[in-house]
Amino acid sequence: MGTPSWNRVEVDRAALRHNFRQVRKLVGPSLGILAVVKADAYGHGLIPAAQSFAEAGATAFGVAEVEEGVCLRQAGITGEIVVMLGVDQGAEEAVAYDLTPVVYTLEAMEALAACAAKGGCRKGVQIKVDVGMGRLGILPRELEPFLAALRRFPNLYLAGIASHFPKADAEGDATTTDQYRLFQELLAGIQGAGDGRISHIANSATLMRYPEMHCDMVRPGISLYGCYPADWLQQTSALDLRPGMRFTTTVLQVKEVPAGQGVSYGHRYVTERPTKLAVLPVGYADGYLRRMTGKAEVLLAGHRAPIRGMICMNACMADVTDIPGVKAGDAAVLLGCQGAGEIRAEEIARWSETINYEILCLFGSCNRQVYYDSEAPATPPVY
Repeated sequence: MGTPSWNRVEVDRAALRHNFRQVRKLVGPSLGILAVVKADAYGHGLIPAAQSFAEAGATAFGVAEVEEGVCLRQAGITGEIVVMLGVDQGAEEAVAYDLTPVVYTLEAMEALAACAAKGGCRKGVQIKVDVGMGRLGILPRELEPFLAALRRFPNLYLAGIASHFPKADAEGDATTTDQYRLFQELLAGIQGAGDGRISHIANSATLMRYPEMHCDMVRPGISLYGCYPADWLQQTSALDLRPGMRFTTTVLQVKEVPAGQGVSYGHRYVTERPTKLAVLPVGYADGYLRRMTGKAEVLLAGHRAPIRGMICMNACMADVTDIPGVKAGDAAVLLGCQGAGEIRAEEIARWSETINYEILCLFGSCNRQVYYDSEAPATPPVY
């Protein structure tokens, strides 16, 4: 291993297990849970996250692409793996690695049927129906012809029907109820059409708000990583979630500059008093977005320090004038806890004019991930 980066994303595997168990407690012992680990487990690491959820009892996992499913199989994950973006590419691997494909095109069914016939097996598929998301999926009026097409392939069978809500996290919105009613009407029209067919439509917001919409399986994503799909749900949800990610960096230099000193590109910020600046080796190349300029804060010695001046590609400056003793080599926390202080993904999302989902994905994809277990005896982090 070479010299490590100054920056690192720390993932607590115990927090991931806790969050899965919270979902299990909420939905009960008999309902299926599809643990969504797509997008590198929302920046937490595909394989370590899936392993953590499996340790907590997960037996089904949701990925976006075939490649992710293959990685899980090669890492020893034995549960069902649902490929939610389908297999218009990768039908042969989907069959070879026993992945469950979501289908929404005749071409995908034909490819899967050919691969299943070649492999001498029957392959279960899940049909994606668009009940109002306006994204992937066949339209409701296309379901019966699509099922008729599926029946022409003896090596395929209907394993599930899935859909997705666009506004389940919107307070006071009636769209979700209307779309669920449509989904139920579609399901009622195909009773007996599958071998053990399941239905699922409930994302994190739905499983928190609408127990009557849990169907046979729920699909938690953001909640498994310790975040809520909307700020207001944090106050109302029965889930007690623990953030799984902490993002830290290291102070490179502490310098004192006089009043009237411009800081960073464009001198958008000019000091109003003699100021002590801590230079941090993190910037927009590390997912710490430039648009947070003038709003972001970090934790140093357990206290909040505002970022001054433009956030650069690989650097930013924190004002530590009122925080005594800060020196080069000290740890700075950009996301997570330090002492009594905490900065959550939701707050960073507001500074960035985005959502907590994107913040987790950004930080995780742009920085090295290290893993520890807060419930285990003290051990060095795993890189």
